[in-house]
Amino acid sequence: MFREMRRSKQQLPEVECIEILKSQPRGILSMVGDDGYPYGIPLSHWYCEADGKIYFHGAKEGHKVDAIKRCDKVSFCVCDQGYREADEWALNIRSVIVFGRIRVVEDSERAMHICRGLSYKFTSDTERIEEDIRYAGPKVLCLELTPEHITGKKVKES
Repeated sequence: MFREMRRSKQQLPEVECIEILKSQPRGILSMVGDDGYPYGIPLSHWYCEADGKIYFHGAKEGHKVDAIKRCDKVSFCVCDQGYREADEWALNIRSVIVFGRIRVVEDSERAMHICRGLSYKFTSDTERIEEDIRYAGPKVLCLELTPEHITGKKVKES
């Protein structure tokens, strides 16, 4: 169902793809937007090792939510910061694309667990996290992306 990578020598092993998903702070979630136009937005995410899913949070309404209600098929692209080999100008970048289905998390207790997971990706300040969750928790919509296909590659920009 999913295409094989054309330049397979650049393909990353799955373990490296997962590491990129875990370590990078954000990616681009792409979906079918209004009138069939592609709609991609940058989002913070949390890759949960326990279930292999990717979680997001945001507002309870808007273009993203409308698009997801119309079509649950999405892609999510994450790139690392890249690096340069010694004495080279070209940047080496690793990227991962996740294809899958996304859904709204209806269970409020699960949503707060997801908010904590996302928060701990950026800070270890438990007191601040709990304060933010008390204040913003009821206003947050959490999304769960179940991967159907994950692929990654390393590209040299030359």
